Amino acid sequence: MTYDVIIRDGLWFDGTGSAPHTRTLGIRDGVVATVSSGPLDETGCPEVIDAAGKWVVPGFIDVHTHYDAEVLLDPGLRESVRHGVTTVLLGMCSLSTVYAKTEDAADLFSRVEAVPRKYVLGALEANRTWTTAAEYIAAIDALPLGPNIGSLLGHSDLRSTVLGLDRATDATVKPTDAELEKMAALLDEALEAGMLGMSGMDAAIDKLDGDRFRSRALPSTFATWRERRKLIKVLRKRGRMLQSAPDVNNAATAVLFFLASSRMFGRRNPVRMSLLVSADAKSNPLAVYVFGPATRLANKFFGSSVRFQHLPVPFELYSDGIDLPVFEEFGAGTAALHLRDQLQRNELLANEAYRREFRKEFDRIKLGPSLWHRDFHDAVIVECPDKSLVGKSFGAIADERGLHPLDAFLDVLVENGERNVRWTTIVANHRPKLLNALANEDSVHMGFSDAGAHLRNMAFYNFPIKLLKRTRDAYRAGAPFMSTERAVHRLTGELADWFGIDAGTLRQGDRADFVVIDPAGLNDEVEAYHEEAVPFYGGLRRMVNRNDEAVVATGVGGAVVFRAGEFREGYGQTVKSGRYLRAGRRAQRSAALV
Repeated sequence: MTYDVIIRDGLWFDGTGSAPHTRTLGIRDGVVATVSSGPLDETGCPEVIDAAGKWVVPGFIDVHTHYDAEVLLDPGLRESVRHGVTTVLLGMCSLSTVYAKTEDAADLFSRVEAVPRKYVLGALEANRTWTTAAEYIAAIDALPLGPNIGSLLGHSDLRSTVLGLDRATDATVKPTDAELEKMAALLDEALEAGMLGMSGMDAAIDKLDGDRFRSRALPSTFATWRERRKLIKVLRKRGRMLQSAPDVNNAATAVLFFLASSRMFGRRNPVRMSLLVSADAKSNPLAVYVFGPATRLANKFFGSSVRFQHLPVPFELYSDGIDLPVFEEFGAGTAALHLRDQLQRNELLANEAYRREFRKEFDRIKLGPSLWHRDFHDAVIVECPDKSLVGKSFGAIADERGLHPLDAFLDVLVENGERNVRWTTIVANHRPKLLNALANEDSVHMGFSDAGAHLRNMAFYNFPIKLLKRTRDAYRAGAPFMSTERAVHRLTGELADWFGIDAGTLRQGDRADFVVIDPAGLNDEVEAYHEEAVPFYGGLRRMVNRNDEAVVATGVGGAVVFRAGEFREGYGQTVKSGRYLRAGRRAQRSAALV
């Protein structure tokens, strides 16, 4: 028996949470053909990986990305795959590119996800060949994909298609019964074609780009619960899921998601709901203690199936000037971000009347959750034309100058050119013990990397590697909080089961998506800051991660696509390793394996 790939003598984790064993895997025709406790015949095998002392795990799953435009420009999605991610999900936060007109899709996506609009628009104009969901799936599947792709239909995409972007973002407009039926029909068509579900957005913090309706909130935020229930009914009928976010200014709306998910009122099955976001937020330090128990209690009481996405790493943000989504929480922040011209923006930031209003909003007591802790003493400058300010917090500068911290912040931006000042802060997940407790919490699942978005703000492409490093480090320190096999399961098989995708396990008969990890490479480089120029975004430098010492090799569909820091020839250009994962196929394959 000959193999295409042999992975020899690695500590093998199958993704189910079972204890690992030293095994040799033989891969043929894209599938794990053999899992052996002894050696395999390597004769004629073109690719042999010596995994002695290494971990062999299923490819990681990233359930929250915004690669919707990038996948058209660079189907390899290298920044994820080089960190062992072999399956990514698109269409999150109500945003997808399935039905909406090309210009509308660019306006919906680019400001929210901080990707330059001209590249989003250009990607769609150059590559769009579809008008239906089935054609969209076929177009994505025809790309030379690196990782596997699954996707959801965005509610903002759906709503703007049926109502038009103007009416869809007008609070006085309510869809007619015929328009609601049209939305439901298009959603059903997308689910029939193989999409995993729908994504929505309740929090009005996200804004439109472009010139026509700039700074209006996303269409999904204008929907009533009558409209949402209509669409959730379609999801329930199909057994599919909803991804969304409660309104941070009205936390009570979270209860409506539990009710909509539930078995109550004679419903047979709950609708799985994946909501944003579970974190130990600095803005609300007590919430982490009740979040998990409250979610578990609500699920039990309502008979619902709600989980919150969790990023299992410190939530560190960077910003060039005021270009950070957290400022959309303030009307004054939105007013500044509305202006694209640098001179106009600087003039506004220097205006005393504007600052007076901004200070009033900033100092107002905020009830309920928020994205940012608002502490400028916890916001440190890392790049600035005035080198004497580098390493200082805006709060410390305010103390030196005898100013309100917001004024010191705005002064530094105006004096140095707003986009020339780069600074950083951690907004959540800063307490290691509580972060470890969240990683173990059954009411959360691992997600919310936002890979492909916020290019200059954050980089969490390697969050699975970081979780494994923390798990290994805790074990070495004699204070384990989670076994390695459970961590692997949470990053792979558990997500595949919940989202219903054919991925996440590495057993005999499974598709061979795998990662070989060197535990000795789980070092400080995993945490280091890096930037990389992006050719398809005009050379823009985006934040990335680099841990090539940790990831020995990544395989997708039985092919080794990344090894020793290099991608295979033709990767993402002429060679296809990934595929589009249609809903329901995991259950079919599991039944076949049984």
